Amino acid sequence: MTRPRVERLALSAAFLATSVVLATAPPANADNKRLNNAVAQNVYTIQHQAGCTTDLKVNPQLQLAAQWHTNDVLNNRSLDGDLGSDGTSPQDRANAAGFHGKVAETVAINPALAISGIELINQWYYNPAYMAIMQDCANTAIGVWSENSFDRTVVVAVYGQPA
Repeated sequence: MTRPRVERLALSAAFLATSVVLATAPPANADNKRLNNAVAQNVYTIQHQAGCTTDLKVNPQLQLAAQWHTNDVLNNRSLDGDLGSDGTSPQDRANAAGFHGKVAETVAINPALAISGIELINQWYYNPAYMAIMQDCANTAIGVWSENSFDRTVVVAVYGQPA
């Protein structure tokens, strides 16, 4: 065999092996934990820039309420805010998740596979109602959840004032 032919065969074999591995690999699932944690950290920073001295703690019940609404908004494209497809409010979902206290919510919908934490906070920062929620020092608990589809990313943060 000539050298060019050996190189072509080796290249073809490598391509075939790579193709088999890629074709049989399970689809990748996004791990949004880093984004969710970054959102909570950015809200903490915004609160402290507003003069808050309290800590903001991630709350599992609020995170569950955020997860429910994130999945609802991701799968029901007519939704674009706080109200769920079943008519539930942020307070209803937080109560159902076991949280006791007053809540507020911010929602981001991005028509793309992903959103960065900076893009997200900028959306909320320039929305006066959302900025007021983020700066409210009484909100000492937070739950953040995000989900992605091919053409849509949804992020929900639920802020709580434990009773």
